[in-house]
Amino acid sequence: MSTQAATADAVPTKTPLLKSRLGSFLAVVPLTFWVVNHLWDNLSAFGGAVAWEKSVTTYANPFSMYLSFVIVLLPLLFHTGWGIVRLLSFRPNNNRYNNYGNFKFILQRVSALGVLAFLGAHIWLAFLQPRLIGGHPEAFTDIAREMHFHGPTLIVYLLGTLGTAYHLANGLQGFGMGWGLLGSERAMRRFEPVTIIIFLLLTAMSWSAIYALYTAGAAFGPSNP
Repeated sequence: MSTQAATADAVPTKTPLLKSRLGSFLAVVPLTFWVVNHLWDNLSAFGGAVAWEKSVTTYANPFSMYLSFVIVLLPLLFHTGWGIVRLLSFRPNNNRYNNYGNFKFILQRVSALGVLAFLGAHIWLAFLQPRLIGGHPEAFTDIAREMHFHGPTLIVYLLGTLGTAYHLANGLQGFGMGWGLLGSERAMRRFEPVTIIIFLLLTAMSWSAIYALYTAGAAFGPSNP
């Protein structure tokens, strides 16, 4: 049984094509660029506090900060709403077709819930809370110390970035299907190694940045109770 046939029961047939493609576009294009750029900026943690804060938390002016936030937040909110509707309307059929395609189908939707929780917490704790409550961007000292001395923070970042890497890499394959770039089962199989490579690269970037922050945090000591 082909992957497309196996997942056919899980795909709603009444989803408007334009809405589906718009949701797919906003899920992939702006968010993919932002994730890759954000991970690249965070790799500057290997250069220390000044390099990291210049790359991650410093903006040329307040307008560029707000514009960047809107460019990320609006597609993210749209994709979240679009994804929740799809999540509620889709029904897995793994009991009937237990194959690799259906496994990815389920894992994509499970990872979506984890990524939603992770990004919500990350945006609030790393971007909004320091600026709205503390009156300043997140400090390198704070995140590095938490990464090294607070186990739950380290675990959440490791799992959250792993889920994000998978959800994004697998989403690129879904994007190709939705836009007709991968119109056959053969094309899907040929693209599968690319999906895996993208997943591994994003995970490597994420965990490398986490490692740099974790290593740097040892120098600051645990936070005061």
